[in-house]
Amino acid sequence: MAFNFPFFSSSSPPSFPIFFFFLRFAPPLFSALRQLDSSGSLFSSSSFHSAPPLSSALRQLDSFSTEAFASTQFLSLRFSYGKGNYEVKHSISLDQKSIMCVSTIPVICYYNGQMLRTKTDVTYEGRKAAIAPMDIPIECTFEDLINMIYARTSIDKRRFKLVLNCKYPLRSGNRFQPFLIWDDSSVHRMLNLVNTTTIEEIELFIEVVRVKAQLNQSVGGHVDLFVHDNYNVPQSNYGCGPSSSVVPDIGPNGDEEDCGNEEGNDEYDEDVDDECSEDADIEVDEHASSFRTFNQFLENEQGIYVSAQAPSCDVSNHPNDETLDESSPINYHLPPTPQFQHVENLDNAVASCWTPWVQHSTSYSSGEFVIGQVFNSKVDLQEAAKTYSIKAHQEFVVVASSKKLLVLRCKKMAECHCPWKLRAMLVKDTSLFVINKYTGPHTCVNPCLNRDHHQLDSNLIATHIKALIKAQFTLIMAAIQASVMEKWGYQISYKKALDGKHKAIRQLFGDFSQSYTELPRLFLTIEQSNPGCVVIWKTCEVNMPNTEIFQRVFWSFKPSIEGFEHCRPVMSIDGTHLYGKYKGKLLIAMGCDGNNQLFPLAFAITEGENTDSWGWFLACIRNRVTKRTGICVISDRHPGIMAAMTDPHLGWAAPSAYHRICMRHFASNFMTRFKDKLLKKLVCRAALASTERKFNKHMNTIGRINSEALQWLEAIPFQLWALSHDGGRRYGLMTTNLSEVFNSVLKGARSLPVTALVQLTFFRLNSYFVARRELGANRLASAEQFTPYVDAQIQSRVVKAGSMEIVLYDHVKGLFHVKSRRGRTHRLNLLETNCTCGKTLIYGFPCSHLIAACQHRCVDFRLFVEGYYTTQSYYNTWASLFRPIFNEDEWPIYDGPTIGPPDSMQRMGSGRPRSTRLHNEMDVREGITSITCGLCKQVGHNRRSCKNRNQF
Repeated sequence: MAFNFPFFSSSSPPSFPIFFFFLRFAPPLFSALRQLDSSGSLFSSSSFHSAPPLSSALRQLDSFSTEAFASTQFLSLRFSYGKGNYEVKHSISLDQKSIMCVSTIPVICYYNGQMLRTKTDVTYEGRKAAIAPMDIPIECTFEDLINMIYARTSIDKRRFKLVLNCKYPLRSGNRFQPFLIWDDSSVHRMLNLVNTTTIEEIELFIEVVRVKAQLNQSVGGHVDLFVHDNYNVPQSNYGCGPSSSVVPDIGPNGDEEDCGNEEGNDEYDEDVDDECSEDADIEVDEHASSFRTFNQFLENEQGIYVSAQAPSCDVSNHPNDETLDESSPINYHLPPTPQFQHVENLDNAVASCWTPWVQHSTSYSSGEFVIGQVFNSKVDLQEAAKTYSIKAHQEFVVVASSKKLLVLRCKKMAECHCPWKLRAMLVKDTSLFVINKYTGPHTCVNPCLNRDHHQLDSNLIATHIKALIKAQFTLIMAAIQASVMEKWGYQISYKKALDGKHKAIRQLFGDFSQSYTELPRLFLTIEQSNPGCVVIWKTCEVNMPNTEIFQRVFWSFKPSIEGFEHCRPVMSIDGTHLYGKYKGKLLIAMGCDGNNQLFPLAFAITEGENTDSWGWFLACIRNRVTKRTGICVISDRHPGIMAAMTDPHLGWAAPSAYHRICMRHFASNFMTRFKDKLLKKLVCRAALASTERKFNKHMNTIGRINSEALQWLEAIPFQLWALSHDGGRRYGLMTTNLSEVFNSVLKGARSLPVTALVQLTFFRLNSYFVARRELGANRLASAEQFTPYVDAQIQSRVVKAGSMEIVLYDHVKGLFHVKSRRGRTHRLNLLETNCTCGKTLIYGFPCSHLIAACQHRCVDFRLFVEGYYTTQSYYNTWASLFRPIFNEDEWPIYDGPTIGPPDSMQRMGSGRPRSTRLHNEMDVREGITSITCGLCKQVGHNRRSCKNRNQF
């Protein structure tokens, strides 16, 4: 502590009062003064006897070593204590005792940037961000602070207004939140931080808001949004506390709006209040012509009005250090993102403003609504009222509800005479709702809590889970119920969770019926932004003019069409169910690139899987997507596919294409017929055998066990399901897993409207192309010759080739006899690239026997790798680019017939849709035991189907 005692003289000494906040710094001060006045008369005055804590504190002080001076009329004491600089002037005259404390607090002002809040801290960023150190007097008012900042930062006072937030520490850990500075009380609380916390300098974040409009009245009773340079507003205008009554003019004469009722989900009471009826004849302008301008202005004002996304309705502006946590009253403005992009962290968002009167609190003891509180819309007000009631464990009923009025009262008003009531009206020519009458809080008490809450309806649940649905389409009802339980403490029913999920999907992705009408515009947008894409429609005519009913649509993107030319000539096709409001099937065609990864080729939405739909789908691919011959098509044994592949008019009959059956579906059909796991394993081994010798061995074993099973297998051509008889068409691909994998990717999207499903395929394919194009470019830059898949396969075969014995028979034709380490021998013709193991022909790259022969003759075995596996082909496969599509408001106008949803495909009834999947033994995981009854402990049934359950 440093002391300095200069002398001052004055002919008429002023008299200064003793400030109560000075008591904190009085002990060291008066210890020094006590040494200056050895007589003690200074401390015997009534001035100090009026403060017993001060006198007792002085008696406990140790003496300070100070230098005494002869006194005249005034003593001036300057010293530093805590984080402030203080000066005390004292009159030596014993008839006039006075003390004044003048202090300055160091403040660092940040401006020309924006405030950034994370979970634990608040920072200030900006390319032109600057700082301005200032010393603010502790008696500074809000108006003085604003004027000082204008003078210090040279900000134009007439063109810009300031929004001030200081960095406020929280007691729970080393965390901070923004604290709005908007009146004298908040300024004093900010300046007092240096003495009540460990902060040495106050960080003040300044946001400059351009004033674009001037209105005669303020919106809401909390912040004067439209003042330019006059911050000298009476504190009552801010509407802080329940006594505030500042309300914007509703009508031209201050009248309120009409209070007609509208239907809604809330409970309706016929007993409308008198205050509602007395305004029934007010004339209201129905055309809000200034809405656009006013809404833009409010957006420029950085959203200083209540948002329904706020966690509560606490109107306090003074944070309680004991209850503050990492949640803060910030109204997040999330950047526009694709609706199918996963939400990583909703808290890490840049917030340029926050709602000053919304304060997070664990209870509503002080979190009441206030008169003059403004909400963006009626929906936001309703959500805020519901959240308030849920947190308070109270319920309300709707007395009156219309487009311009909302009146709520306590549900127990008649029973407990609870006075809680809220009345809000529409601000004319806007969508804002303002509370003009409010009586609260609740005085009724709930003797017990129910498991559910009347105000916790599906609309509020939909708002709560929208972010979760956007991140995960397949969110199950149990997860929704758990999320609601964690947030509000109520256990909602399965049906309410399902209704909330459906409403959240509609809010995020649009209406199911309307999506069929919007689908042509979406495809037109994709075709214009990505020329070369293929879209083929099939609709049904109806008796209505310029209207057609949706039946089918096929689409394929240009990058897929171009990239398939560099893939192996293999295509997998499959169909999957749609689970939205309308039934249907999603047909998918997948290719396979040189790295053994799936390559999405074409899609179609049809009324179902039948001979006509599969024939139409394959015809669209042959006519508009690829003309390649010799393509191997892998599928299940659906009759529609079997018929389409043999139809000579569709272009998929041999030799234009070759049909093969998925081994997994084939083995499942065999298992369904014969129900023998051992036989099923032998069928799979026979299908995977690379040589005819191994194939015949397994077939003979099957025949010895079950001759009927052998006859069933021999009735199906071997080339359809056996790898040894394939002729190298499959490239080793035995299943339709390519399509099945992409089906699992689209699992959640299959319950979305068709426009959202199409957009998901577009965005998902773009992500595939971007990631794999980058991989191909990196491998080209590093001079890698083959894809990672082939590199790994060849590396393992080179190791095997090192231990083989080679016998040369003809160096001209390259005839070899190769003996492996296990003693197996194979004949090899290097000139014809033919080995009796069959793997070179099957996979398209050399087997270990061929590699051993090449090493024996010093031949480069890489010459026998097909071109589909090279890095250049892999890069060319994914080289084509997707172009961004327009925003929905920029979609081109579609002038064709209106497409309507098919009524025959609409699901009947409500609730969870029944699964349409035909379950078979493929849905049972291998190694999992069957179910066991909990009553009789027998295998094969459960307690519900137990025949002996009456005995237990």
